[in-house]
Amino acid sequence: MTYEMIALLMFASMVLALISGQLVFAGIGFVASAAALLLYGPGAIDLPFNQVFKLFNWYAMLTLPMFIYMGYILAESGIAEDLYRALHVWFGRFTGGLAIGTIFLMVIISAMNGLSVAGMAIGATIALPEMIRRGYDKVLISGVVQGGSSLGILIPPSVVLVLYGMIARQPVSKLWFAGVGPGLLMAALFIIYIYVRVKLNPKLAPQLTDEELNMPLREKLALARAGVIPFAIFFFMTGLFVFGVTSLVESSAVGATAATLAAIYKGHFNWRVIRDTSLKTLNVSCMFMWLILAALAFGTVFDGLGAVKAIEFLFVKQWDLNPWTIIIMMQLSFIVMGMFLDDTAMLVIVAPLYIPLVKALDLGFDNQLIWYGILYTITCQIAYITPPFGYNLFLMRSLAPKEISLIDIYRSIWPFAAIMLLTIIILMVFPQIALWLPEHMKVKG
Repeated sequence: MTYEMIALLMFASMVLALISGQLVFAGIGFVASAAALLLYGPGAIDLPFNQVFKLFNWYAMLTLPMFIYMGYILAESGIAEDLYRALHVWFGRFTGGLAIGTIFLMVIISAMNGLSVAGMAIGATIALPEMIRRGYDKVLISGVVQGGSSLGILIPPSVVLVLYGMIARQPVSKLWFAGVGPGLLMAALFIIYIYVRVKLNPKLAPQLTDEELNMPLREKLALARAGVIPFAIFFFMTGLFVFGVTSLVESSAVGATAATLAAIYKGHFNWRVIRDTSLKTLNVSCMFMWLILAALAFGTVFDGLGAVKAIEFLFVKQWDLNPWTIIIMMQLSFIVMGMFLDDTAMLVIVAPLYIPLVKALDLGFDNQLIWYGILYTITCQIAYITPPFGYNLFLMRSLAPKEISLIDIYRSIWPFAAIMLLTIIILMVFPQIALWLPEHMKVKG
């Protein structure tokens, strides 16, 4: 059997294992281990052993449990709920103000959390009921929450970008900076869309009355203080990192500490919160570590067979495909896979193939793997929110009030998916939107 056939058999076996319902890390790790033993004999036992030490030597790995802990502790502290009440007053007089305020809420939550699921959970449980009660169109606001939650894996501190950086062996700090411009661009496009659509059809988002917005000065000041805490956490975590005071790992520790102090200040820090948050953090962190370990083992065997070079030769030399055609084909494959798999599983599956291929392509600019990491995260989120099997669609249905049906959720997402696609096109035409900050910012560590 040729090496090309062995590589194809490995990839097919991995896909079959995942389709059969096996855990992602177990399916990928089993295929990698079995292939290594069959190809290299008993000496292959050193392969996973060496990958474990490579994983533990990645200093950036320490950031994952810190950010995950921070997200869970913030969800328990009630900070997001207070922040939304503040945005309700600040944006209530604008056209589509609550919907626009929800996008701002998602941006702030993303800057404190790094996971799209957290943003969706907060938006669905806090923002949706409030907007429905005030007569907002349920299809519009369902799309607002789903679209806004997609910012969680793009705006720093994105946990998915940390994972991509480890697998692609790229500096996480550069990936974070690369996500800022596209994340804010996408948020701005969401806000423009909401404003224009509500301006054309004011019935979609009735303006709040003076009675709803008028409140005593003491209550307004209390709401203003509620908005200070998230910005303080963001500054101490990301601001110190940007200005070179802290390294990436130190920044994650600052964020976790600030979130804990905020929970104590709010009076929501007790033994139950500590236990639940610690268990959730441990579960998610271990899941990420097993995924990375499986990806490293699979990639080592796969690359050792020469599969990556063979695919590069097939696409670039034999078929003579344009580099941008190859990039578009990759993105389309992410959308198809996203109907069945989550973003981390997709990254683990295609990393051995796509990352070396992107590195080999001549796209006409530097830092191609940094730029591609941003494209990957946006495309994964498009896959998450598009029917028929988008993961976030069903998550939204489980979280949303009963007034919002699955059909409403399906109808709501298309404009926001189109805006995400537009963002990708803009980034392909103007890659410096993602690359300018990483090329000009210097950070500690």
